[in-house]
Amino acid sequence: MTGSSSGPVLVAIGAGIVILGLLVWAGGLSWFGRLPEDIRIERETVRVYIPFMSMIVVSAVLNLIFYLVRRFL
Repeated sequence: MTGSSSGPVLVAIGAGIVILGLLVWAGGLSWFGRLPEDIRIERETVRVYIPFMSMIVVSAVLNLIFYLVRRFL
């Protein structure tokens, strides 16, 4: 990546981080971690949380984004 083409990519990454931060702040991602295959074990003295399905969703979305970036850039 040359110096002239890295600027728009950095701006897009920054804008994505801002949008994600606003979604988290506004509660738009309250479903994250509460999907059917996420494992939650809560006892009196210990809490175990394994966000299995949430990480699969994150992986699929990131793979789609990286595929689209490679395809169109």
